[in-house]
Amino acid sequence: MELIQWTDKYSVGIKEIDNQHQGLVIIINELFTYMSEGRAKDKLHDIFNHLTDYTKIHFRFEETMLFKYAYSEIGQHKAEHQKFIKKLEDLKSEFLNNKITISLEVLNFLKDWLLNHILISDKKYSVHIQKFNA
Repeated sequence: MELIQWTDKYSVGIKEIDNQHQGLVIIINELFTYMSEGRAKDKLHDIFNHLTDYTKIHFRFEETMLFKYAYSEIGQHKAEHQKFIKKLEDLKSEFLNNKITISLEVLNFLKDWLLNHILISDKKYSVHIQKFNA
């Protein structure tokens, strides 16, 4: 069962980034599957850790690339990444302290943030970088 189905509309035209984005979609879909099966509570700690580690690696890769290509909006892009990581860490902390349970609201936050970030912010830098590789 998938919450997010990857399609070409999410592609930024940079193979490594697209592969990493697909990896994030897989993690979110895993969480959705666990939630649907009633196993989310048992798996959430591992999913949060995996998602946090994966996004940090992905964001570092993306930011290095944006620096390499002198992307003028790198500061704003990095700020979006930091805001996401902070929100993810807050959600994990709330879960560990039994303040929240995994819900569709948390899943929708993850899904909406990722897809909006790809379709808006990442598509913007994609155009910039593809000028150099044309």
